[in-house]
Amino acid sequence: MKFTDGFWQMREGVRAHYAREARDVRVQDDRFTLYAPVRPIGHRGDTLNTALVTVDCWSPAPGVIGVRTTHLAGSVRRTPEFDVRGDPGASASVRRDGSTIELTSGSLSLTVSTDGPWQMEFSADGTTLTGVDSKGTGFVEDADGVHHMLGQLSLGIRELVYGMGERFTPFVRNGQTVDIWQADGGTNSEQAYKNVPFYLTNRNYGVFVAHSGPVSFEVGSESVGRVQFSVEDHSLTYYVVHGANPKEVLARYTALTGRPALPPEWSFGLWLSTSFTTSYDEATVNRFVDGMAERGVPLSVFHFDCFWMREFHWCDFEWDPEVFPDPVGMLSRLKARGLRTSVWINPYIAQRSALFEEGARLGHLVRRPDGTVWQWDMWQAGMALVDFTSPGAREWYAGKLKPLLDMGVDCFKTDFGERVPTDVVWSDGSDPHGMHNYYTQLYNATVFDLLLRERGEGEAVLFARSATAGGQAFPVHWGGDCASTFEAVAESLRGGLSLGLSGFGFWSHDIGGFEGTPDPALFKRWLAFGLLSSHSRLHGSRSYRVPWEFDEESTDVARAFTRLKCALMPYLFGAAVQAHREGTPVMRAMLLEFPDDPTCHHLDTQYMLGDDLLVAPVLSPDGSVEYYVPEGEWTRLLTGETVRGPGWRREVHGFDSLPLLVRPHAVLPVGSVDDRPDYDYTDGLTLRVYGAGGPALAADGPAVVTVPAADGSAAAVFRISRSEDAVTVEADPAPARGWKVLLVGVDGAEPADSSTVTADGEGGTLASAPAGAARLSLRLP
Repeated sequence: MKFTDGFWQMREGVRAHYAREARDVRVQDDRFTLYAPVRPIGHRGDTLNTALVTVDCWSPAPGVIGVRTTHLAGSVRRTPEFDVRGDPGASASVRRDGSTIELTSGSLSLTVSTDGPWQMEFSADGTTLTGVDSKGTGFVEDADGVHHMLGQLSLGIRELVYGMGERFTPFVRNGQTVDIWQADGGTNSEQAYKNVPFYLTNRNYGVFVAHSGPVSFEVGSESVGRVQFSVEDHSLTYYVVHGANPKEVLARYTALTGRPALPPEWSFGLWLSTSFTTSYDEATVNRFVDGMAERGVPLSVFHFDCFWMREFHWCDFEWDPEVFPDPVGMLSRLKARGLRTSVWINPYIAQRSALFEEGARLGHLVRRPDGTVWQWDMWQAGMALVDFTSPGAREWYAGKLKPLLDMGVDCFKTDFGERVPTDVVWSDGSDPHGMHNYYTQLYNATVFDLLLRERGEGEAVLFARSATAGGQAFPVHWGGDCASTFEAVAESLRGGLSLGLSGFGFWSHDIGGFEGTPDPALFKRWLAFGLLSSHSRLHGSRSYRVPWEFDEESTDVARAFTRLKCALMPYLFGAAVQAHREGTPVMRAMLLEFPDDPTCHHLDTQYMLGDDLLVAPVLSPDGSVEYYVPEGEWTRLLTGETVRGPGWRREVHGFDSLPLLVRPHAVLPVGSVDDRPDYDYTDGLTLRVYGAGGPALAADGPAVVTVPAADGSAAAVFRISRSEDAVTVEADPAPARGWKVLLVGVDGAEPADSSTVTADGEGGTLASAPAGAARLSLRLP
């Protein structure tokens, strides 16, 4: 929200009050509190008839410093609070030297002075990261008398800002006004389904504004050298999070707000939906499933969208008996074919649903101030909202879902959760504006917790649309309602990369677009992109998304890239474990992997898939694509050709191809199974070693590749090293059924022992280790 009229004046009716000096301070061993009047104090009389801002500074975790500014403490709104998880090992310390006070946590320090004008400086390793000046701490009363707390942090020259949730506007936030307010606005507006009051910059720090209600950010848009954030309240809390690089910033931020759960292996396969308003029954489902099987397109999950329930009954969680007369038998038959099933739900109860009267009678539906149930006719006739602030309502809602799990449903698509009214009273007394954004957290947590109880850790997974800070703990999230255009592909990708820079590890989107029907060219390009995303779903609104509906080549593309993804699962699931343990997203903005390459700071039409795969989706009907290759010799995964960077490339690709490059000197674990995502990844594994003919492997020391088991533990750890004339791979433990090493681009390597068999071909020298072998060594030509 903008308060000023240019640099010199305030907007009409706006009164601003800024901290002017640190008049007093209370210092403890690991924190301090500043008392800052909003005018300079020259004599005792100046202390009268003036406001005081209380500024608390502390550290919840190493490398993180929290700041809370408060005006009138008794007027602070009772908003829901984000679960900020402190680290008992924070070990922050405060040092006072005359008028200077310094709070240090890890490598991050906050320095203030009680002498002179108001100023705060955040620094790390002797370098200033950001700071607060004379207009950076205070409160503002607007023309309507609404009270806002305000914070401002400086931006450096060429400093870029990212994140704030899944946003479809330009990837770099500089120059934008961003309002953290949940909305169902599609993917082509400034509104967002997933609003996260956290931003990351290319200066190796992030800022989390821990306010669950609306937060307004001005990112170099009101004061061009600052990020301003304001809330309608009497208190404002924010955390500055430092890291040695952007990945470490995300690791520390997600340690505060929650790391993503590890989704089950099967969820990484291809999901097929009935689509939204299309006509379907069990015969349609069988036709789709049979068609995929007959055409050799591996399918992992079948999703039933809204109309598995009767019209006007959403949600009563009852199958439409005329369309699905035998749901238990149908689910059993699908499971016998190796498929998991998902069903669509939302948190709304239509008046015609049998649950409406029950929920109202039990007090589980949100009410207006006059005690009546809040209802409207948008989306569903007479619909109400479940009051998830009530433990009883959460238990009641989960209890209605449990019979679906008992009959064989595996997971839920938790749609909606954005259009939450503010003219209501919540069971726990929460401020309605705070609950508008936070509602989705309670909704998704309720469903995810049920899945944890019923299915167990490692089997729980959602397909969620709305989220806020901390929502990353309940994967997976998808990008919402996008159009069927190439522009919408780019919009969706920007949103996904922004979400990843906001702490979310897993993300998907509707392959082919939701609104409208894609032409065959767009559908085929989107297939390649979708199957090189963390999660992959075919879904639309008014038309089916089975590939043969478009053309036969679409089936070929679907088959090829689905099988490629299944074969890459030893690598992709390793990236998933990394997201779960460290907070690094599976799909990564180039900035995360190449923070020292300024060109990568702006890239939003390509990404890294895990540590070692660069993906540049084709965003044009004619197959032309422009993308950037960072430094080094990269290898095309699909052809084995090499590409040298740094530099931009312009290419034209057929529908069976796209820029998919392997990082220089990477070791890529590739599975022996390409028709399902869940299998023993060590069985017949091939380690594809890139750059084995050069000196880098020796210079960098052994490369370590961990191939995960289903629970995220290490099924096997491989160490790849080379001397002057040999490449040696050691496995711990040794795979029980044999494994292989492919030296990509190196022909004529020979085995160093008789138990290893080698052959040239497949783009290099392929060596096979027998079952139980723990070591394989190859002499280079």
